[in-house]
Amino acid sequence: MSAPYSKALELAKELVANQTLSSSSLYVIASPIGNLADVSLRALFVLQQMDFIACEDTRHTQSLCRSYGLEIPASHWIAVHQHNELEGAQKVAQVLLGGAKVAYLSDAGTPGISDPGARLVSAVQARGFRVVPIPGPSSITTLLSASGAHSGDDQSFIFIGFLSPKSQMRARQIQDMAAQQRCQIILEAPHRILELAKALSALNDRVITVGRELTKQFENITSMPANLLLPWLMEDANRQKGEFSLLIHPLLEPKEDLQMDMKVLTLLLEHLPLKTAVTLCTEITGLPKKALYAQALKLKSGAALSDEPSDD
Repeated sequence: MSAPYSKALELAKELVANQTLSSSSLYVIASPIGNLADVSLRALFVLQQMDFIACEDTRHTQSLCRSYGLEIPASHWIAVHQHNELEGAQKVAQVLLGGAKVAYLSDAGTPGISDPGARLVSAVQARGFRVVPIPGPSSITTLLSASGAHSGDDQSFIFIGFLSPKSQMRARQIQDMAAQQRCQIILEAPHRILELAKALSALNDRVITVGRELTKQFENITSMPANLLLPWLMEDANRQKGEFSLLIHPLLEPKEDLQMDMKVLTLLLEHLPLKTAVTLCTEITGLPKKALYAQALKLKSGAALSDEPSDD
């Protein structure tokens, strides 16, 4: 048994053992998105009681279970991923028919949300079997809770997931996002984050909260105007590493705050040297210095052009 989690396993048995687990049922378990300690006691108990473990990646989930001191025999694993989900669902249905209890985990977070699991659940329910959710970590709710985006009256949001890797399709998606007033949440992998940031600059000064390496040691959550995201990422190569969740704030209320931030920068530029104005604006607004510097250069350039005599 893994020493760090031995007490957690015992506590899980003590607190949850009186809860009945149904046979011929699929237990959909949310797993940590980074921090192993985010696993729930209920999830630990259920995993100990399962006849089979279905998962997106057997090697990943085996390693996860071992971290908690759980050793699952090789014959008890069923691979169910995006390339074989319907076939895998048939295997799960077969063992459920025999009265087995089956757990399903994706690689991280809650199955069925930008991860395999939805087709499996649908197929199992269509055959009359019970599906039991074991809630827990999700990058979506994690970022939303730390963004401050729901400070207004409208508490709704839209989960979009990964945008298209094709530039033209992605541009159309972002155009639709620009017209949407509600919160919107998207996900991105590190090798595509710069291209996404470049495309999101079309949202101009709309606020984006970026969540990187959520729940992990080097977790970073930062808010900024969309058109400053690319220079912020370029400022430090480490900011381009890890899995990304991005939240586009509601259109109306946060935009007023950003307009005020840009007004502060404009006023400082009128009375101070550029570097001094940027430094002070960084301290006042909390926006990234390099990104503000780039914005200040644009403002200075625009002012210089407006001061040129016209040909009229």
